[in-house]
Amino acid sequence: MCNLYSLTKGQQAIRDFVRASRDTTGNLPPLPGIFPDAMAPVVFTNQDGQRELTMMRWGMPGPPQFGGAPITNIRNTASPHWKRWLGPASRCLVPATSFCEWEDTKPRKTPTWFALSDERPLFAFAGIWTTWTGTRGTKAEPVTGEHRLYGFLTTDANTIVKPIHPKAMPVILTTPEEMDVWMNAPWKEAASLQRPLADNTLTIVARGHRQDS
Repeated sequence: MCNLYSLTKGQQAIRDFVRASRDTTGNLPPLPGIFPDAMAPVVFTNQDGQRELTMMRWGMPGPPQFGGAPITNIRNTASPHWKRWLGPASRCLVPATSFCEWEDTKPRKTPTWFALSDERPLFAFAGIWTTWTGTRGTKAEPVTGEHRLYGFLTTDANTIVKPIHPKAMPVILTTPEEMDVWMNAPWKEAASLQRPLADNTLTIVARGHRQDS
């Protein structure tokens, strides 16, 4: 599963790419390593019908029958637990410049970074989000209250990702048209985007580090 990604482009470039008309993230620094439970920029449709770039916490509420632990990657969209968040109001775009999968090497697994090219152009994960009340964060620094939480969809790995992580890869959107479908279309149409990215559109850009600077 993808439990690490980066976002290193400038704030204006991110707003332009996702076509956000409102930005409540504040002064956004480069984020070369975004881990589960971290705060990161996410685009959702606000109550005014505008695309808003805001900070959310990575990890959706998990199924209660499995303890409710946070889930970063969502594969089984047929599950009743996830169906409630598949409508346009709960969909979001998660901007990124690269993502990491862990190659099963010895003695330690090797972080391997994938991007659209060496220049790391922006793309978006197809995400879902919700509000949730409770305690998140670390034991040393717990954060209690209402949280905006997000996760993103995964799918079969393509031939570039499969040698490193055979089971899955994130659902990646690269064009305005794909992002529009994800944010606005009925689920039957939006579900067609839960597919591997074409093999010739991904490349390995770095290995061995837990950040992609």
